[in-house]
Amino acid sequence: MAATKALLMLENFIDGKFLPCSSYIDSYDPSTGEVYCRVPNSGREEIEAAVKAAREAFPSWSSRSPQERSRVLNQVADLLEQSLEEFAQAESKDQGKTLALARTMDIPRSVQNFRFFASSILHHTSECTQMDHLGCMHYTVRTPVGVAGLISPWNLPLYLLTWKIAPAMAAGNTVIAKPSELTSVTAWMLCKLLDKAGVPPGVVNIVFGTGLRVGEALVSHPEVPLISFTGSQPTAERITQLSAPHCKKLSLELGGKNPAIIFEDANLDECVPATVRSSFANQGEICLCTSRIFVQKSIYSEFLKRFVEATREWKVGIPSDPLASMGALISKAHLEKVRSYVRKALAEGAQIRCGEGVDKLSLPARNKAGYFMLPTVITDIKDESCCMTEEIFGPVTCVVPFDSEEEVIERANSVKYGLAATVWSSNVGRVHRVAKKLQSGLVWTNCWLIRELNLPFGGMKSSGIGREGAKDSYDFFTEIKTITIKH
Repeated sequence: MAATKALLMLENFIDGKFLPCSSYIDSYDPSTGEVYCRVPNSGREEIEAAVKAAREAFPSWSSRSPQERSRVLNQVADLLEQSLEEFAQAESKDQGKTLALARTMDIPRSVQNFRFFASSILHHTSECTQMDHLGCMHYTVRTPVGVAGLISPWNLPLYLLTWKIAPAMAAGNTVIAKPSELTSVTAWMLCKLLDKAGVPPGVVNIVFGTGLRVGEALVSHPEVPLISFTGSQPTAERITQLSAPHCKKLSLELGGKNPAIIFEDANLDECVPATVRSSFANQGEICLCTSRIFVQKSIYSEFLKRFVEATREWKVGIPSDPLASMGALISKAHLEKVRSYVRKALAEGAQIRCGEGVDKLSLPARNKAGYFMLPTVITDIKDESCCMTEEIFGPVTCVVPFDSEEEVIERANSVKYGLAATVWSSNVGRVHRVAKKLQSGLVWTNCWLIRELNLPFGGMKSSGIGREGAKDSYDFFTEIKTITIKH
């Protein structure tokens, strides 16, 4: 029998040490469908050890000045930046995304997360008011909460993990993080940089495993007063139930069913390529991706023709292919789920304009069992269809016509989600009007995914609770206290 390549074995990182686990989970390379890594299948025991370490590290870390904590965060950023290529290669292999995207978006943004919060922590001010007639002065102070439980998803593994770790650390908390068991490699690699950067043992603990075992142990632990979660709505419901007896602080960033609204005065030369990107970037596996495209009737045919042509140009290829616009989906189960939506659309009488079942996907022989799917465009579909109401989280988007501004706002707002929207129009008055009426936490006009990290990020309705950003993350990761002094 031919010798098999040794599997990458991950270990938990608790109290500054790598610790083996008694059982492991297989992790797959999405581009080949082969097991290439083993992830600790942690549970209550590992969480107890992590809580103990985090609680012991808290007094010292929280009493450091913001300037000292900022220096440590900048050190982490510098070390991560020096290893950018190594991290990008690992993220692409682990998640299935293109190497180009990991190089230009995921890892640079992870570096930026540390730098951004290293800077913003130095610029917060507190409030003070006086009541001269009573001889009183009132002021506020903010203090770190304690041990922060951070649960991050598989679509942007290091990008979203660091978006939580950096502000939690900056504010003076200690951390127990649980990355997705599907994409744990870059979190494990990050642990190797922490000691070098001067992060004291116990300040950041990373425990790997499934939501059911380790996630539930973390969320239900009475000594973890705060949970920040990015992921699906059903998981968020479970987190809320488990947190309720302890009155935990919760930040929940959940799904989206994001509309793009394209008015007849839109610049299609800019709008078409940007909407292809907003629909299919990272295989459509971004909570901010567009999955419902409403096009004003007078330009519907022209837009659809150009959009389908541009979608067909998006090459699906192995993640290391520099010409690939899209890589592999995360797992076999997820690929099957996404494909099932296309089958449901066909059963309802919709048309598949390109992609799944229409065009041929060509892949190298060793990647035939990988989780690849062509970007797929659906038309002639009702607003009530599951493809128009449920989050598919894959390379599938629906294009439908509309008549009037009032009608499209009502239709865009008709789903349970309210995360993001894009509006395309050259009429400034209309852009402001529509943006204000859309039930979305973020509205991009004539662009997509241009982020200003100072400002609030998060969704309305079933897209979550709370916001993230410079001030919002600081508020979440601290407790505010009002102090009154009578003199």
